[in-house]
Amino acid sequence: SAAAAAAAVAAAAASAAKDERATHDVAVLGIALIALGEELSVQMARRTFQHLLQYGEPPVRRAVPLALALTHVSHPDVAVTDMLSKLSHDSQADVAMAAIVGLGLIGAGTTNSRVGSTLRGLASYYHREPNMLFMVRIAQGLLHLGKGLVTLNPFHSHGSLMSRTAVAGLLVAFHALLDVENLLLGSSHYLLYALSTAMHPRVLMLYNTDGEVVNVPVRVGAAVDTIGQAGKPKKITGFQTHTTPVLLGYGDRAELATDDYLPLSSVLEGFVIVKPNPNAPPKSAEQKKREKELHERREAARKRAAEKREKLRQEQLGATAAAAAASTSADK
Repeated sequence: SAAAAAAAVAAAAASAAKDERATHDVAVLGIALIALGEELSVQMARRTFQHLLQYGEPPVRRAVPLALALTHVSHPDVAVTDMLSKLSHDSQADVAMAAIVGLGLIGAGTTNSRVGSTLRGLASYYHREPNMLFMVRIAQGLLHLGKGLVTLNPFHSHGSLMSRTAVAGLLVAFHALLDVENLLLGSSHYLLYALSTAMHPRVLMLYNTDGEVVNVPVRVGAAVDTIGQAGKPKKITGFQTHTTPVLLGYGDRAELATDDYLPLSSVLEGFVIVKPNPNAPPKSAEQKKREKELHERREAARKRAAEKREKLRQEQLGATAAAAAASTSADK
């Protein structure tokens, strides 16, 4: 009876240890959640993840690529890209799958060329393994999310506010990725649709008070931290002047480059309403002429782009019809 009691105690201890290990992967995601949105904390967490990769058990190692992706959603940092690229060839299959999807998540909506070339290389490397190739295709779809017009970044208002709905959607997908074999590769692949709660456009568009689109020149550059500085320091650096609508990347900030309009929002992100500035200086005839010429050139460029897209579409339809006809004739 003593031996039976000892065996029962050992079995209970083993079961408790197994249950405890089952939560370690979720704890790794918890580290990423704590560091989310704060640059210094993200760097410290990255060092912690490197230690976990070296000394952690398989469930912990499986969660590390996902945690790295969670701290850099739609932010293809070079160091993180290289780390995930190395993990995508890991001997542990679930670690490699997590790293592949992590590459797609850090480049989501950015069409980053470095991530894109890495995923193309992985597609040819895993062309004989359907599960791995399926994950590569998902990552490529995330990379080109909305043709580069959509982002998964849960932070907005110059990174000062976090959308809880977006983070909740990301966490649903990340928890599904912790058990790829039984969920995403099984019958629960629809869990990836939870990412839709985090999708939002990364384009800046300006409207007047009547709801009409207004093309206004804006300066887009890297954001500068001006907290605690006296006077009116510049909030962006290395800027370029564009005409709205314009795409904003990670860490970019925009400001109006003209005095003709006043924004009704202090944050120039997404869709912003502007109104005419009553105190704006009157335009000279030369300025009006220049603006008219610029508008005409822009309209002509848009027309040429539309014609080019239509021509390409017709060519694709013709090629598809020719391929279908050739397939039908071959079957006969």
